[in-house]
Amino acid sequence: MNTKLMAQRTKNANFTIVPLYKNNVKDFDTKSLCGTVIKKQFEGEDKDILTVLSTDGKQKYVFLGLGKESSPKVHLYIRSCINSLKIKDGDQIDILVNHCDEETIEQIALGAELSAYKIGHFKTTGNNVKAKVSIILNKKHTASATKGLHIGAAQTSIMELVDYPSNIKTPDYICQHATRSAKKWGYSIKVYDVPALKKMGMHALLSVGQGSVHPPRFAVLEYKPKGSVNKSPVLGLVGKGISFDTGGVSIKPSANMGYMKCDMAGAAAVIGAMEIAARLKVNTHLVGVIACAENAVDGKSIRPGDVISSYSGKSIEVIDTDAEGRLVLADGISYILKNHKPEYLVDMATLTGSCVATLGNVAAGLMTSNDSFAEKIAAAGDKSYERVWRLPLWNDYASEMNSDIADIKNLSTRPVAGAITAAKFLEFFTEEHPNWAHLDIAGVAFTDSEFAKSRTATAFGVRLMLSLIEGLKPKKTK
Repeated sequence: MNTKLMAQRTKNANFTIVPLYKNNVKDFDTKSLCGTVIKKQFEGEDKDILTVLSTDGKQKYVFLGLGKESSPKVHLYIRSCINSLKIKDGDQIDILVNHCDEETIEQIALGAELSAYKIGHFKTTGNNVKAKVSIILNKKHTASATKGLHIGAAQTSIMELVDYPSNIKTPDYICQHATRSAKKWGYSIKVYDVPALKKMGMHALLSVGQGSVHPPRFAVLEYKPKGSVNKSPVLGLVGKGISFDTGGVSIKPSANMGYMKCDMAGAAAVIGAMEIAARLKVNTHLVGVIACAENAVDGKSIRPGDVISSYSGKSIEVIDTDAEGRLVLADGISYILKNHKPEYLVDMATLTGSCVATLGNVAAGLMTSNDSFAEKIAAAGDKSYERVWRLPLWNDYASEMNSDIADIKNLSTRPVAGAITAAKFLEFFTEEHPNWAHLDIAGVAFTDSEFAKSRTATAFGVRLMLSLIEGLKPKKTK
């Protein structure tokens, strides 16, 4: 972790950040802090910044507005504030938090940790300017701040993975990343290569990856807290891990195709969720699977009109090879249900442009037939500020996926409701699991932001799943 927790302020810090909610501004004694009364100049509105010098001219204080109390966006404001400072290499930034509540301190620590992330991984110059960030707090706040730092470190790791270029980030590389995480934080992982996948009958996953020089991989990650007697996991996670998506034979337009390095963000979110559960030692048994492949154009690639099998044994008519993510998810969903039988099941995928057209870059699409589970996920999204919006999963859409030649086809022939019909395809492989939900994160996992010149990773899904895990109550076992 890049951020330090300190009991005392740093001598001669270059910047001292003081985050304040609107209702706290009038009660905060700025005069004793920096010798200046700022009440009339600063009201604590969302993301407002006021910078003042101490009366001796040696300290620069940055007052940051957090808006209304208990805002779920505090971590974003902290990251933005630090990003806006004219930092020189080695500058010291102190953040004062003892006037804040525990939840706010957790978010401040999260934002501080995220602020260290820079996208220029392969720059030979110009990406080395880093500040030293310290959170100044009492011992009683250490647990909250430490939790925020762990979440931020897990998210930063996932952001880096998603932002990496696909010539490096192959299906095997994604699984190697997960393996390093598992070894460091104490959860288990099993990675399956092509011979193993053939033996297992992972036909849909193998079909998607058969045109690439980078062979597909499938990994099973499991976190089981010490002393747990649950044989079946409380929550199962399935992630789409397409390391690069050309669209296959149904090739995508060249404009923005470079962004398709992010098409494994669902798998990354599963890895991140498993890691943060292990980091925080949550008392919940989890299992996750990631189905990884590169969807390339080659003489060996699957073609529109092909009929393929799947792990479930069900046949699939391939209408469009650019609807490949749902194919690898089908095998992942079938595998986790057969072999692990989770009480709750969530799949996450950058699945459709249709969902982006519907919800933009503000919320993920949530599709489930379980009202109670939908409410749990929505509440977790509001708390983590990784919001979701529910779309219908009515059976009226099921006929759109009927095939004349196979059990199901992978794309509706109608150019409407694409996010929903994709979910209906996945539902076909869930064996009517009562607590299954699909999250289409295409618009929120990799977006434009103030932190880079082009689209970058957000690690969407990591905090959402942590909030969901914390809200789930597993069945009691003897």
